[in-house]
Amino acid sequence: MTEVTHMNLLQAVNNGLDTAMAADEKVICLGEDIGQFGGVFRATSNLKEKYGHLRCFNTPLTEQGIAGFAIGLAAQGCIAVAEIQFADYIFPAFDQIVNEAAKFRYRSGDEFNCGGLTIRAPYGGGIDGGLYHSQSPEAYFCHTPGLKVVIPSNAYQAKGLLLAAIRDPDPVIFFEPKAIYRASVGEVPNEDYELELGVAEVMQQGSDITLLGWGAQMIQIGKAAKLAAAEGISCEIIDLRTLLPWDRGTVVDSVNKTGRLLISHEAPLTGGFSGEIAATIQEHCFLNLEAPIARVTGLDTPFPLIQEKQYLPDYSKIYEAIKANLAY
Repeated sequence: MTEVTHMNLLQAVNNGLDTAMAADEKVICLGEDIGQFGGVFRATSNLKEKYGHLRCFNTPLTEQGIAGFAIGLAAQGCIAVAEIQFADYIFPAFDQIVNEAAKFRYRSGDEFNCGGLTIRAPYGGGIDGGLYHSQSPEAYFCHTPGLKVVIPSNAYQAKGLLLAAIRDPDPVIFFEPKAIYRASVGEVPNEDYELELGVAEVMQQGSDITLLGWGAQMIQIGKAAKLAAAEGISCEIIDLRTLLPWDRGTVVDSVNKTGRLLISHEAPLTGGFSGEIAATIQEHCFLNLEAPIARVTGLDTPFPLIQEKQYLPDYSKIYEAIKANLAY
């Protein structure tokens, strides 16, 4: 029988890193303050003490340097797990990630690569962080062939997806929903396990509408589905988990069954990844759609501080969008 421990999402990330480092001495963690006191969220707590300062160490405050050094480590055979302190800070490293890491294998004809690279970053709102500590930049990286983009929504996923990301042959951007670091808790196996990347999870079966999201939005979607159920509306809930590559088949099958789709994410509407999903589903499910595909997202503004609750897509907005879609 598998032994499990009750832990939150943040503890699951730490446990996943610990498991990966214990299993392979080539795994190296690096980032701002991660060796000193476990980083700003303590995701790497005790790893330096356990594995030494050569395998878990602080970097200078330069995101471009963190990404570049991690790419170099991965290119030379190490398994580099780099932390960007907040996802908002990833933009100085954008060139390194999309022009170097993503294209390393392709430009060499597969003679060399930096596939042993994982870049972790806490993302999203919900902590009153204002415009520089609340953004959701996943769509930028989903536009880049050569990368994989992964976002867990609970503790079980966090460990399994992180271990799969660290061991994946391609560079992975691993966004962690910081708003639910400590709010999302569950049973996590103590053993080493992986959850396959590129595979969505059907969280709840339903017949009237498909609700799709990732990260912290899954909690809001779940609450909205409960309100809808009280009105006799049967919601199918899908957690995408991996955005690049995303699981088209699972979503297509669900929408062909329900005839309706609602997508929710924290990032702004324009250019958000929901647009790519909506276009693909319209292409494959057009004759089965009973209503236009709905999107409940953040606003097309910088992330506001005092209006955070108004900005974020929450369960009440999703619930109203569900009713509107069913009434179409």
